Amino acid sequence: MSLTTQIYLLDPKKLSPETIAVTFAKTSRSPQSFNEIANELSDEKSADFSEKWIVGYGHSSVAEHAVLHIAVENVSRLAVECLESNRLASYTEKSSRYQIWGLDHFYTPSEFSAAPLADLYDRTCRRLFVNYEKALDTVKAYLEQTCSKNENESDAAFRMRIRTRCADVCRYYLPACSLANLGMTINARALEHAICKMLSHPLEEVQHIGRQIKQVSQENVPTLVKYADRNECDLRIAQDFVAGAKKLGLASADQGTDWLSVVSSDAAGEERVLAALLVRFGECSFKQAFASVSQMPPAEKRALAAAFLGRLGDHDLPLRELEYAGLTIDLILDQGAYFELKRHRMMTQTPQRFTANLGYAVPRLITEAGLLDDFVSDMEEVKQVYETLAKANPEAAAYILPNAFNRRVLLEMNLRSARHFIRLRSAPNAHFAIRRVAQRLADEAQARFPLFSDYLAPEPGETWQSVSSEYFTRNF
Repeated sequence: MSLTTQIYLLDPKKLSPETIAVTFAKTSRSPQSFNEIANELSDEKSADFSEKWIVGYGHSSVAEHAVLHIAVENVSRLAVECLESNRLASYTEKSSRYQIWGLDHFYTPSEFSAAPLADLYDRTCRRLFVNYEKALDTVKAYLEQTCSKNENESDAAFRMRIRTRCADVCRYYLPACSLANLGMTINARALEHAICKMLSHPLEEVQHIGRQIKQVSQENVPTLVKYADRNECDLRIAQDFVAGAKKLGLASADQGTDWLSVVSSDAAGEERVLAALLVRFGECSFKQAFASVSQMPPAEKRALAAAFLGRLGDHDLPLRELEYAGLTIDLILDQGAYFELKRHRMMTQTPQRFTANLGYAVPRLITEAGLLDDFVSDMEEVKQVYETLAKANPEAAAYILPNAFNRRVLLEMNLRSARHFIRLRSAPNAHFAIRRVAQRLADEAQARFPLFSDYLAPEPGETWQSVSSEYFTRNF
């Protein structure tokens, strides 16, 4: 009998995610078609199979075929950080650039539910949200007086441009307790890991979200996340290293002298990339290819680099061999910018706990609109409130900190990831705070990888210095 190629969807409207996962799992030992396998399954049979083979025998990769779409509403942006820390998932969240927050759109943590901290927390939040709303009106009035329409720009487009610029600077008032909505698409294997992280998190809100996600997920995948629980190993590691940092005198903030520094980079990274390409398309070992590339004249290396990257169009992705070179960055940026940076999950990101110890940024438009004194007064008051709250609970104290406050994050990235970040985040429609980071990262990457310099170029027309000067009164 002649076998013909067939490609079709297993309909999630007819089959549960767990049944789809089991259908794919059984194909490794069954000669039947996927439809035939699925027709023989019920939810009960799928659960039994999952219990035996996925849980009992550890064939956890099967759970990757069960995909869930989880809607999470009215959680703090601080909690969103944990939700979005999972690499193998997709997210869409409420944007502080395109939406305006209401006066009571903030989360009150149970850690500060008792007086007098509850009153202090609530009073500070309400002051920030009231002044956020006032700032929106003040900045809008200022821009309407000082900005003119672009050529061929409609009235609606002009109003939208003004509104976006207002939101871009006034978001610096919004604290980490601001409420957000989040849509998450994730497979059951990654979800089990995500739930374990949430149940092991120091914030009670995140633990509660983890329990709720586990409960609603079991309606569709009753077995695949059944055993997700607190990770005692991770908790002990955190405890030991907190104690270790204190013992070594490393528990206090060190702002340093620069907001971005290259900790390390791959000195032979360009040769490694080109050698990897020769391994891919040739028949040699990496050792042979690397030795040959290392002995090449510069002109030949440039020709290979151009052959590799020079033909890429705007929507083309470089081959993965660009991942054989990379760099490590120690970065300080404001919390609003960090919220965009964290979406780049192919990087390895190590964020420090969010504190008030690294100062705060002041957007220049806040100054030009006449709000500098009020803004600084608000941030200084928040800093004092944070210190009071941190004495009771240093983790939960971060809820009160606005986007203006700075944060440290350690980044490990390969050049493929760096190129994507530079191109996306230096674009004119990106927020100015993240454009500054992208421009600086491009400078550092180009200096260390001159052979690939042209292909790591940011959007022209500005530099990180010009962004700092044009958009900030203070940023570090």
